[in-house]
Parts: sequence; C-alpha cells; structure tokens
Amino acid sequence: MSTSLNDANAVISTALPRSRSNQLPAEPVTRIRPSRFWESLDFAELWTQREVLYFLMWRDLKVRYKQTIIGAAWVIDGVPYPIFAYTALLLWTFVSNAVLSSSYSLVTNAQIITRVYFSRLLIPAAAVGVRLVDLLIATLVLIGLMIYFQVPITWNVLMFPVFVAEIAALTLAVGLICAALNVRYRDVGTMLPILLQVWMFLSPVVYSSSLIPERLRVVYFLNPLAGIIDGARASLFNLPFFWAHIAISALVTFPMLVFSIHLFRRMESSFADDV
Repeated sequence: MSTSLNDANAVISTALPRSRSNQLPAEPVTRIRPSRFWESLDFAELWTQREVLYFLMWRDLKVRYKQTIIGAAWVIDGVPYPIFAYTALLLWTFVSNAVLSSSYSLVTNAQIITRVYFSRLLIPAAAVGVRLVDLLIATLVLIGLMIYFQVPITWNVLMFPVFVAEIAALTLAVGLICAALNVRYRDVGTMLPILLQVWMFLSPVVYSSSLIPERLRVVYFLNPLAGIIDGARASLFNLPFFWAHIAISALVTFPMLVFSIHLFRRMESSFADDV
C-alpha cells in the first residue's frame, strides 16, 4: 500500500509544472495579526469601496420592506412618503401641542384668574393662537420640501388655509373642553397625553386613509381630523377631494366648537374656586 501511494505522489509531482509562479513566496502576502488597541481607518479604501455600502444597504432595505403591509405605499398617489407624512405630522403637532397647552392653561394661570376678572375663554384661546403661529412658521419647511421634491403648485393650494382654519377650530373646541374639565378633575391632565396618542393612531398621520377597509370608513371618518388631514394633503398635492369626508369633518367640528364654548361658559363661574 505504501509503495502505491509513493508511486501516485511521484506521478502527480512530475505532472505539475515546476515554475516559480507555483512556488510560495518567501514572505506572506497577507499577515494575520492581533489588532492593536487603536486602529486608524483607511478612508481612501472606504471611498473606493463605497458601492459595496450602497448595495449592502439596498439589499437589506429590499428584504425589510418587500413584504411589509405598506409595501409600495411609501410612494402614495405619486407623492413621496416623506412629504406625505410631514404634512400630517405638521398638523398633528399643532393639534397635540395646542390641546395640551390649552388644557393646562387655566391651572398654570391660577393667580391671574383669582385676582383679575376677564373672560377666562381668552386663556386657552391664546394658547391655541401661539401654537397656530408655530404652525405657520413650520409651514415654511413644508414649502421647502415641496420645492425639493418638485411638487407642482395648483389652484387647489388655496384650500389649504381653509383646512388650517378648520383644524384650529377643532383644536380650540377640544382645548376648551379639556381646560374646563381639568380645573375640576385633575385626572384629565394625567390621561390626556395617552388619549392624544390614541387619537393620533386613529388619524391618517403616518399612513394613508386609503388603507382603511371600506366597511370601516363610515365610522373612521367620524373622526373629524381624518377628513381635515386628507383635505390638506389633497390641496397641496393636487389629489382628488373627497367632499363627503370633508363635509363630515365640518359637521362634527363646528357643532363641537359651539358645545365647547357653551360648556366652558357654564363652568367658568367656578374656575376661581376650583383652580
């Protein structure tokens, strides 16, 4: 057996060419050594391999979003998702901040309420007005995004101030109710941030209302914020207006504003005692 192995090895060795290219170099080309405590980056090497970074990121992104629920809806109705979501986030940030600040406004201004007489309604209204100015300033960023994404401006944009006015009326209505109740029931202020989070997820802020099943839309659009956000997006991005949804939001918002003013005025006489 050993004779046969030796003969085979001899045949293989004679078959291989005896050139210097098949011989191992005297010094190894790559040395494997333990890393030092501090290693500097070779930025030149990273730059030459930048395409590898791109393809690695693209591969992971495709795997992550290929079978998601939203899927291709990251571009919704031809509108890039960043500006599509930012429009709703702009309005929602106004609603959230204005409702919170107006709800706490009577409690934080207790010294004024107990010493000077004036219409207490002006306090939460002023809190909403301050946040409305913030909204107008933040709209400049929205305009910049529209220019960056080359969104064409149409006559529909004239409807955007109408939806801003409506969302301000809705926010004032909710703020007046919460402010009046928070004076008497301090648990309202504790629960309000949680309720606002629920309201956000029940509104088309980070998603499109088109994802709502048809059988649930009648109930879904009883939320007035849904019709306002959809209308604002339609006015900016030249999308079709769903006038039925917009009408529902108006029919809920303005009676709610009248009711909130009535409730606030009924409870106003006891604010100085309860605050």
